[in-house]
Parts: sequence; C-alpha cells; structure tokens
Amino acid sequence: MTKSPRPPVVMQIIPALDSGGAERTVLEITEALVQVGARALVVSEGGRLVREIEALGGTFIAFPAATKNPAKIIANGKRLAKIATRLNVDILHARSRAPAWSAQMAAKRTGCHFVTTFHGAYSEAKIEPLKTLKKSYNGIMARGARVIANSQYTAAHIRNRYRIDENRLRVIYRGIDLNEFDAARVSEARMERLRTAWQVAPTQRLILVPGRLTPLKGQSVVISAMAALRAQGQFANSIVIFAGSAQGRDDYVTELQQQIEAAGLADHMRLVGHCSDMAAAYKLATVTIAGSLVRPEAFGRTAAEAQAMGCPVIATDLGAPAEVVRDPNRFGLDQATGWLTAPNDPEQLAAVLQQIAQLPQTVLTAMRSRARQNIIENFSLDRMKRATLAVYDELLGSDLAARYRNNT
Repeated sequence: MTKSPRPPVVMQIIPALDSGGAERTVLEITEALVQVGARALVVSEGGRLVREIEALGGTFIAFPAATKNPAKIIANGKRLAKIATRLNVDILHARSRAPAWSAQMAAKRTGCHFVTTFHGAYSEAKIEPLKTLKKSYNGIMARGARVIANSQYTAAHIRNRYRIDENRLRVIYRGIDLNEFDAARVSEARMERLRTAWQVAPTQRLILVPGRLTPLKGQSVVISAMAALRAQGQFANSIVIFAGSAQGRDDYVTELQQQIEAAGLADHMRLVGHCSDMAAAYKLATVTIAGSLVRPEAFGRTAAEAQAMGCPVIATDLGAPAEVVRDPNRFGLDQATGWLTAPNDPEQLAAVLQQIAQLPQTVLTAMRSRARQNIIENFSLDRMKRATLAVYDELLGSDLAARYRNNT
C-alpha cells in the first residue's frame, strides 16, 4: 500500500470551541493525530478550548465557521479552499452542518477527502416545504466520502433519512477517558468535598442524576418516581442529587422546586448546579440515573462515564443508551451493567430503584466490575481514536491507526 511521502494533514472544522461532546472529540482527535506524526488543523470561530488545541500541538485557524448565511457559506467555501491548498490538506473533516457545506465546496475545489461526523440525529420540520428544506440542509452530513455515526442508533437514522451507501458509513462510539474516569484514581478527599458541598451524610444512599436542567432530560420523572416510593415508606435514607446547570431556565428550576416541595421531598433532593468533578460524583453514587428520560439520546455519555467508574446505571430504553447499558432483561442479572426503563415512566423507574435497593451487596459489587469492563472493551477513548484514524487510513492509504496502536 502506497504511503504519503509527507505526514498527512487533517483539518477538522466546527462552529465553535467552547464546550460539548463534539468539541471534546475535536481535541481528542487532534491529540491522536499529533501523537502519530500527522498535522492537525482545527478551523473554528474559537472559544475556551483553543488553548487546549494548541497545547496538544494542533494548529488553530480562526474562521467564521458558525455562519448559516448562504452567501457567507459559499464565500467560506472559496476561502477554505485557499487555506486547504496553502496547507496541503488531505482530509477535511466536518462536525457540523453549516461548516460542512463550506468544507464540501472546498474539498471539491482542492481534491481533499471530505469526511463528516454525525454527533447526533438531526431533527426536521414537520410541515412542507420547510421539511424538505431542512432535510436538504441536514443532508450535507451524509455526503462525505466517509460518514461517521456516533452510535448504531444514529447510523439507523442516517440510513433511514438519506439512503446512504453502506460502504461509506462507519459507526464509531464516543470514547471515555479511562484515566479520568477511574475509581482507583479518585481520593476520599475528593468525595468528601462533594459530600460536604451537597450535605450528604456518609451513611446516606446517593442517587445521582447528572445533566443540564431541562424538560428534555426529564428530571420531573425522577421526582415523581421518588414521590411514589416515599408514599410507600421507602428510600427514607436516600438523597437524590440533580447535578447540572439550568443554563438560564429559571422557570423550569422553579417548577422542579415546587414539585419537590409538593411531594414532601425537600429533605431528600438537591439541585446542586454544575459539578466540576463528575468522576468523584459517580464514585460517590449508589446508582446513576443517566441521560434523558423522555427523548432518545444519540450516544449516552453519562451512562458510559458512570459505568467506567463502576457505578450501576439506569437509562432509558430509547436511542443509543440501549447499546451502552446491558440490561438484566436482555443479558441476565449475572451479565448486566445497569437497567433500562421505558421513557417517561415514573412507575417503572420506581420499580427499578426498589429492585436495586433489595439486591445483595455481592451482586452490586460484581455489577460494578462488569460495568467498567464493558467500557474498557467497547467505549474507551483509545478505541475511538484508533477507529477514527483508521477511517483516515482508508482514504489516504496511510498507517495512522497502526502507529497509534504501537505508541499506546
């Protein structure tokens, strides 16, 4: 297989670099590219992660990548082509729709390979002609020489909406950093800081509900489930921690607080805001209720992170979490790593919580070990990096994935 006479040059393009799963993946692939001797370029409007890109050895290029103005998108395509030519770019990897249009134009002008990643399933308008226009706008992401989906759920969405050639489609799960999310690396002091901040006694069972405060996540379902259990005289020694920012949704926070008060759960529930030490939070938790309880998740990051920490999880049997969590009904209790419940179903959630409370400690201990092993084998950061580099190899005839494997 012929190799490139010079190190490959990969340009990732994304609207901004502030926060989010797609943005973190840009950093992770930048790190992998630099590690194997390739050149990693990141085109974006910027943000707080720029310093990390540069610290990893990547090159940041300021660019108006967030624009959705059609005329500016076309202008961006021409400008991006000039940059790609000047820097000898081999692959243009788009991670969002608007910049993907510009990246495809640039790829056609320069002969670069065009790659896209679906970091989720895109919605469409419900009425014509907006539905057709939105599908066309979203469809740019299905036009890459390689199209990466972050789960089988997302891949099914791509197949159904865009009738994509299967030879161009690849499923690469988001990767979990097994060093950051490792129970052995989390000290008792870190856990004690959270206990103190959240006012949780060492003897209390902690039910963790991570995620931003929004109706789309379904915090009210948890409150309803706990209210039902309290009415039965159960979980008196439990604390539910909602760890996530409201991001300006003050009215929703008020609604949650009113629901908690009405259910008589004020002493058993905390809205603690953003948590900066999620690894310690997962280790502290008896169980994590992960992801959205009312709508499909495209991957299920919190379910994967919790399992990496050896924390059993409850997720919704809707979307990709079913790929991440091994449920007793499908795998048997001796192979399970957590539970899946029906969406928007407080009664079933309450039943699962009750079941967990009755399990022997030996069963839970074995589940914790299996949960981490599940992430090690299927959802690690190294696995995601190697798989992405292998996609680049397919197009370039290079050996980036092999080099990465040899370096780790």
